[in-house]
Amino acid sequence: MFLANSGHKLLVANRGEIAVRIIRTAKELGIPTIAIYTPTDALSPHVSLASIAVALPISEPADPAADSRGYLDGPALLDICRTHGATLVHPGYGFLSENEDFARMLHDAGIAWLGPHPDVIRAMGLKHEARRLAAQAGVPVVRGSKELLCDVGDAVREAVAVGFPVMLKSTAGGGGMGLVVCGGVDELNQKFKVIQTQAQVLFKNDGLFLERYVPASRHVEVQVFGNGLGHVVHFGERECSVQRRHQKVVEETPSPFMVKHPDVRQKMCAAAVRLCQKIKYASAGTCEFLVDDYTGEFYFLEMNTRLQVEHPITEAVRPGLDIVKLMILQGVAQRDPSMGGLDPSELDQQANSNDEQVAKLHAIEARVYCENPAAGFKPSPGVLQHVKFAPDEDWLRVDSWEQVETGTTVTSYYDPLACKFIVTGTSRQQAIDRLVQALTESKIYGPPNNMAYLRALCNDETFRAGNAMTTSLDNFVYLPRAMEVVAGGLETTIQDYPGRLVGFGIPRSGPVDSLAARAANILVSNPDECELLEIALSGPTLRFHVPAVIAVTGAQIKVTVDGQEAATWARLVIEAGAKVKVWMLAADTKGFRAYLAVRGGFPEVPAYLGSKSTSMCLGGYQGRALAAGDYLTLGPCGPVAGEAVRATSIPKTLIPEYSVNWTIRCLAGPHGDEDFITSEGIESFYATEWKVSTSSNRMGLRLEGPKIAWARKTGGEGGSHPSNIHDNGYAFGSININGDTPVILTNEGPSMGGWKLGQLRPGNAVRFERVSFEESMLLNRRQLFILDNIRKVVSGREPSFANTKPEAPKETQGPFKAKLHVVEKKGDRPGVVFRQAGDSAILVEYGPMLLDFGLRARIHAFETEVTRRNIKGITEFAPCIRSTMCHYDYNVISQHELLQELISAEDALPGSTKDLVFPSRKITFPIVLDDRWNREALQRYMNSIRSKAVYLPSNIEYLANNNGLDGGADEALKLLLSSDWIVFGVGFYLGCPFLVPIDPRKDKPEAFKKKNPEKKHSYENWSPRRMKRKSERPTGLHQKVPMLAFLHSDKHADDNKDDISPGGQTITSSLTAIVFKINVKAGDVIRSAEDVVVVLEAMKTEIPVEAVLHGGDSPTILSLHI
Repeated sequence: MFLANSGHKLLVANRGEIAVRIIRTAKELGIPTIAIYTPTDALSPHVSLASIAVALPISEPADPAADSRGYLDGPALLDICRTHGATLVHPGYGFLSENEDFARMLHDAGIAWLGPHPDVIRAMGLKHEARRLAAQAGVPVVRGSKELLCDVGDAVREAVAVGFPVMLKSTAGGGGMGLVVCGGVDELNQKFKVIQTQAQVLFKNDGLFLERYVPASRHVEVQVFGNGLGHVVHFGERECSVQRRHQKVVEETPSPFMVKHPDVRQKMCAAAVRLCQKIKYASAGTCEFLVDDYTGEFYFLEMNTRLQVEHPITEAVRPGLDIVKLMILQGVAQRDPSMGGLDPSELDQQANSNDEQVAKLHAIEARVYCENPAAGFKPSPGVLQHVKFAPDEDWLRVDSWEQVETGTTVTSYYDPLACKFIVTGTSRQQAIDRLVQALTESKIYGPPNNMAYLRALCNDETFRAGNAMTTSLDNFVYLPRAMEVVAGGLETTIQDYPGRLVGFGIPRSGPVDSLAARAANILVSNPDECELLEIALSGPTLRFHVPAVIAVTGAQIKVTVDGQEAATWARLVIEAGAKVKVWMLAADTKGFRAYLAVRGGFPEVPAYLGSKSTSMCLGGYQGRALAAGDYLTLGPCGPVAGEAVRATSIPKTLIPEYSVNWTIRCLAGPHGDEDFITSEGIESFYATEWKVSTSSNRMGLRLEGPKIAWARKTGGEGGSHPSNIHDNGYAFGSININGDTPVILTNEGPSMGGWKLGQLRPGNAVRFERVSFEESMLLNRRQLFILDNIRKVVSGREPSFANTKPEAPKETQGPFKAKLHVVEKKGDRPGVVFRQAGDSAILVEYGPMLLDFGLRARIHAFETEVTRRNIKGITEFAPCIRSTMCHYDYNVISQHELLQELISAEDALPGSTKDLVFPSRKITFPIVLDDRWNREALQRYMNSIRSKAVYLPSNIEYLANNNGLDGGADEALKLLLSSDWIVFGVGFYLGCPFLVPIDPRKDKPEAFKKKNPEKKHSYENWSPRRMKRKSERPTGLHQKVPMLAFLHSDKHADDNKDDISPGGQTITSSLTAIVFKINVKAGDVIRSAEDVVVVLEAMKTEIPVEAVLHGGDSPTILSLHI
């Protein structure tokens, strides 16, 4: 039947998977659809699939939690129906699907409600009333109270008469809520008021009744459909006995019990039809029954007056049946006065009870929820970081949001159902095996879900035998191979070596101390590249659900296993259930980061852009640092047979030496020459002992020291300050001078250092020592030599201690020149400078420091020629306007060999670029200059970084003012749109393009003036909370200055307030920082070693300082010294 010209329009009063299901069927019937959505669901598939989509009213100010209740706003939905001409409303399941008031609103407005009459919804929605109607229809009910209970005394009397145990129920309850089993009078007395209060809060009805509890029971339901005129058919039964917290997990049809007892099935289905005929039921519904597994007796439980989540399995064993389609057709018929409902011929019981056909098929549905089975099935919202469903099979149906896909966000405001797997087989065993196959071949990575739990359930002997009861899951033992994050620590992220090497300015990420990270992986027999945890300053607390092999390397941080101190730089075997805590680095500890590797890694953390490393809101686990409640699935993590239980340590001679006064060896370049800094300034830079600033993080280490002696007054077109250089990419580990502040660019800097950088902490002293390129290669080989020796120790072989420190080459003294080769300008051919950019990049610069289209064309031609030559070892180019950074692998090609290849390629280019032709394409992008997200990012920046700058508080007004535009943002937008723009380059930072207008007359707005990338959003991993501006903060705290002193509780807090008692304990800051918050005062008692006494601010984050106890009773704060 096709109803395209019927004049009907269907509003879907739901979201997610079921909304998509309804829209798809309506499209097949040719009926236009209306979707509704909240801001959270604006990008959900049901919104784009519908003919039109209408936003629900939202709160002011915006509140996602409040907005999520928009799907329950009956009057608003009715207004949308009237405004857009809806004639039919399908409520799906949940939300308003069983709401009598909403159904009545539509009924009174002449809009067809795709469900039963409002009076029927009311009668069957109150369970005690439904019991009464069932009994009148001759349907068996469980023995219980005939009316609602007046009070707890009434409940006790009824329970004694019925016999314990009893089930105390809310008459308006549903979804497994509002009910509890009571084994005796005392328990009933305790729980009556609790359930009554819960019923009032959840269902706005505190009416309770009770029934006798049947412990060995099954949950079986019958799918019915009526035309509202007294004609009703059934579509067989479904068994839903596999439940947790009285909520269904797995459903199947036919019921394995009914297959053995067809006479019981016949009686039950007849009883369901009889009840629905009595109440003249319309549309789809389900009668639920409790079946005594011992006697075979069945009892009416309740009726769901809506479509059920599990309806697809009924369709699966009855090919051609579409229950949603029938609901729509019933609604159309109800609106036709001449019909009033579907003709009985369209609801033929014999045609829908083909037992012979049904007996050939078995269908099972498994609900995939984003929830944590190991934490009481707690909902686990978040981003689905990788989604891949099993290959298409004719026996598999996946009902989802069409589709749940990589990037889908499961919010905390709705049911966490991600999808449903519906499998069909010619036997129950085949259907189970196919379900296991589908669950195994499908991947949904992100927050915890129940897929592994479902696989384990499918392999359970009780379930496979068809003997599951409603209480079976209470005793089902599920042991996940996983690690639970009890506490996240200061900054614990997932990183892998070598990180994200895609280029285009995407941060490399990966471990900052790659030597320690690789050593940790070697200790647990992982590949060097395996993902692991990077821990900054203060570590996490982790609980392992299964035995595991771990190792902690890096800074000498305290590690305990179930409270017992464990070795670092060693292989540790952890027992199932053990709690591993990585403590805060002590004040006298050298280094800053530790690394924790687990054998087998974290296989369900997906790679993003080629790496599992955590970066700025991408990669890792949910694109952020680990937090309490996170849950990481482990690979094969246990010890192998015969592996020693005791720790396996490596010799101290193989452990790197950390310091507080560091010497960092470095190469000159690319701009460390007299063109930019005076020769005296260069010497002064290397002679200075720099101090690591508190404003440092994984993006870069800021250094405090003297001003730079510049060789020029300005940066020319690059900017007014002499530090500004036009358009060069960055080499990994570069020292970028921002104004007069040197910043060592580390792992979160642009893609365009050595292990020591990962262990520098605020307050450390740093000197730089120039080395030759040959010596840098020796230093790199030394790291590999150390790692090879660690492998030998782990494998039981003897390390080569004698050569852990290879001799440096004899000629390591200057000259240390940044320029590798210079080609002088000749005619139209511009000059070229090849500059050393670390040990794995060469910077190629063309012409003077001016933005020039011709130079950009030459850069492109140069890269094209080098690519054509297929030079082995080149990993990427990072082109800008007049330069390109050529990154290479020194293990494949040497710097000298690459330089000769690049010189040759450049020499092969034509002298003029006038005749060069390049392919191009035109892309049209939308643009919004002043959206809410940009304004929020600016506000965050002003709150946490700086409050005043020329571009604050509005980037758009700055753009207009800077270009003298009287029309402000509107005029700026017009200018931006008035010309096509040409992309000069992509990369530099986070894939940002360099754009200039093609029409030179429009070359006015400095739309892409060089600005700090943090203005868009501060690096989230280091900015978990709003911080006060520096002007608002208390006085700073110097490293190793006692912060607090306290005496044991047998001392008096009033004594010696002004002095630190020799008998007292002190807490010392572990790094230079600013005191942000003091949580204690004199006289307070410290109860736990984990009590946070002071919160510091450094590295753009808050650092909690815990009270580290050294024995004795709970101490009392004696005095504060800051």
